[in-house]
Amino acid sequence: MIKKKRRRSLKTKIKNLFKKLATTIKNKIKTTIKKGENMQQNTTEKKQNNPMLFGGIAIFLLLVLFIVMCNPFVMVGPGERGIKIRLGEVQPESYGEGLHIIFPFIQKFKTMNVKTQKNTLTTAVYTKDIQQAQITYVINFNVQPNNVNKLFQEVGMDYQSTILTPVVEGTIKDIIGKWNAQDLIANREKATRDILEKLQIHLKDNYINVTDFQMTEIGYSDVFEKAIESKVTAEQEALKAKNKTVQVEEEAKQKVIAAEAEAKSMAIRAQALTQNKSLVQYEAVQKWDGKMPQYMMGNTMPFINVTPSK
Repeated sequence: MIKKKRRRSLKTKIKNLFKKLATTIKNKIKTTIKKGENMQQNTTEKKQNNPMLFGGIAIFLLLVLFIVMCNPFVMVGPGERGIKIRLGEVQPESYGEGLHIIFPFIQKFKTMNVKTQKNTLTTAVYTKDIQQAQITYVINFNVQPNNVNKLFQEVGMDYQSTILTPVVEGTIKDIIGKWNAQDLIANREKATRDILEKLQIHLKDNYINVTDFQMTEIGYSDVFEKAIESKVTAEQEALKAKNKTVQVEEEAKQKVIAAEAEAKSMAIRAQALTQNKSLVQYEAVQKWDGKMPQYMMGNTMPFINVTPSK
């Protein structure tokens, strides 16, 4: 009996404990729900009280999104010019360095390099005497800054392959074709000046300034170069022989002149000796060494008439 009573009291205690726990949980849930309802009510009231604040935030976010997606700002860097295109039409001006604004979906913007640029190329040409040559050249050029919009409108961005290179190579062929192969080597500077002047005239109308042009190498075939070398060697040998001949002729002339002068001198002296006998003695005295002969044969007289003094 006692054990049964104890079991009943234990069960009763457990039931009471679960009831209390359930009641506590219900109360906490009700409290949390009320707090949530109060917060929602407060938020609704704040929204109703501050409509301008949320409207401003929305507008700002839309503006940021518009700028990110449409990007109405464009930058022109150093040594560049800008070209504005509105609904497919190139605007009649170029834009300098700095920040510019365009209208998205209506306007487009292109930039073009106006710095001095350098191209090094090689082209095949024929000389006046139909010798093929490989010309390696260097050209310095720049786009006219105030006319980039016209160049873009008439030619486009790929103006180098469309205009520059064809005009340069055509001018080179035209000038080189006026020279014989051997003469071209000796007159490279003149040919280079002629090409530069012609390029400056032709490309100026295409909005390109040519500042310098140089032919760095003129290459012929190996056979032709050997022929030129042999010809130059032969000319040098011929010139050497000619100079030797001139030297011999000049030496012969000098000898003839010296002989003629000696002959004239002898004739003049002979004539003088004939006309003046005392001059013979004078000449003998000039050649005498001052010694008298020790022996005299027969009636030989001394070659100088010496009268003994008394």
